[in-house]
Amino acid sequence: MGYKSLNKLLEKSFRDNRSREALSNYKGETLTYFDVAKKICLFHLCFSQCGLQKGDKVAICSRNQANWGVCFLAALTYGAVPVPILHEFKPDNIHYLVNHSEARVFFVGDVVWEGLSESEMPGVSVIVQMDNLHILYSRERPERELIKQMYAEFEKIYPNGFNLDHLDFYRESPDDLALINYTSGTSGYSKGVMIPYRSLWCNLNLAGVTAEPQMSCDSEMVAMLPSAHMYGLMFDFLFEMTIGAHVHYLTRVPSPKVIMAAFADVHPDAIVAVPLIMEKVYKLQLKPVIEKNKFYLNLPILSQAVQKRIRNELIEAFGGRFEEVILGGAPCNPEVEDFLHRIHFPFTIGYGMTECGPIITYSKWYKCKKGSCGQAVPGCRIRIDSPDPANVPGEIQVTGDNVFLGYYKNEQATKSAFTSDGWFKTGDMGVLDDDGYLYIKGRSKCMILGSSGQNIYPEELEAVINNVSYVVDSLVVEEKNALTALIFPDYHQGILDGLDGRSLEEKISGYLPKINEMLPAYAHISKIEFMPEDFERTPKRSIKRYLYQRNQDDKV
Repeated sequence: MGYKSLNKLLEKSFRDNRSREALSNYKGETLTYFDVAKKICLFHLCFSQCGLQKGDKVAICSRNQANWGVCFLAALTYGAVPVPILHEFKPDNIHYLVNHSEARVFFVGDVVWEGLSESEMPGVSVIVQMDNLHILYSRERPERELIKQMYAEFEKIYPNGFNLDHLDFYRESPDDLALINYTSGTSGYSKGVMIPYRSLWCNLNLAGVTAEPQMSCDSEMVAMLPSAHMYGLMFDFLFEMTIGAHVHYLTRVPSPKVIMAAFADVHPDAIVAVPLIMEKVYKLQLKPVIEKNKFYLNLPILSQAVQKRIRNELIEAFGGRFEEVILGGAPCNPEVEDFLHRIHFPFTIGYGMTECGPIITYSKWYKCKKGSCGQAVPGCRIRIDSPDPANVPGEIQVTGDNVFLGYYKNEQATKSAFTSDGWFKTGDMGVLDDDGYLYIKGRSKCMILGSSGQNIYPEELEAVINNVSYVVDSLVVEEKNALTALIFPDYHQGILDGLDGRSLEEKISGYLPKINEMLPAYAHISKIEFMPEDFERTPKRSIKRYLYQRNQDDKV
């Protein structure tokens, strides 16, 4: 795969699309490509005044907003290393990550900043409030003096006003460190994933070539995933900036109601989402329609008409203009996936990890096999650590241009992440068919060993449980050689239907025999426990499993 400079590609995009809208806060401020480029160049001067060198770290921590994109691009195109930090992290954790990354500049959202202190981050030279791009703190000189010198230098460089023809972004090499992304997974502490430019280029190539270009400079995109996460950063933002598209940031909590309203307003050309969004739409909007039309769906001729109507209504609900919905970040519920296939809804499921920037497998919606998450993307190869990769699950291992450099300042974790011959160990279990389609079975760390040696993947059990009425989400854990289902019920819906908490729990418990009928004998659920509130989740809305594991010392 030929490599071209990402920063020079961005430079060209800013010139070619100078008058186009680039970044918007949904129902708020809009910045054109000219506006963004001007702000970037101002920050380049600020960085220079602060003595920031190529390769120095720039931390970014805020909710999604247009200025998030400005700050990220300012760091990247200067030759610094952006360090996106999820704004949901606790203050102590943010302090730690800023210090661990050795960040010299810190862009921070106003709400996040309320819980932080510059004294806890002694290595930071400058702190900028992202919401208004005001300098909050300058260690080496007064803020006013820094701003005055920055604008004086800007006027000296552009005496006749800012001119895009004089842009000169940093030209990187493929193996240069592009960014450090701190993980927020389901299994524990954060690690700084060092992403090289070749990984970003591999993912850009996927979006612009392998996906059979579905976007252009006239395209609109709704950014609902956290920009500090690789999935959202790459496909809701960075790719769009290289082609001149328009990104609309959802600055509010992206609930299904907010997301669907944005789709109706923006009419996006592509949709990148996590399965949970689709599952909620299915459960709240589609399933009642399916139940109401169950009789007609069993009649071949009428079934086709009903399915077509449901498909058309769902497409319209998602804005009506997109080519496909790309789901990733977590497994999709099999019942939901089966129904979407049945109505020929244009969706596909990809697979990736932060360590791969992030995509590993993907196929267009009309090519992807049911139940799979596609084939290895160009520049990447996958293998299954199994004696029979097509039938016996084994760990998914990856090599290629998209694979990361290692974990920042963590040689032990880096060494344990790779095989002796240099393949990245994902920790996920899967099988690979003869056509190269990957089927995920679950996380190897989550796998439960049955009493007779069977491999039990809790995600498969949870998919069955989550289809039960009034179940919002579930988690299967092992306890004393038995399986317990932790369930968070929809108490609110129960009240609307005349069921108090106890009655609702009794109703769900009554489904246990039916649940076990759909599971292998060695994977039967022994008991159900109810959660009074929702599980703690990652920004991708995955459950933080490690918080709910039972003490295995109790096992007999």
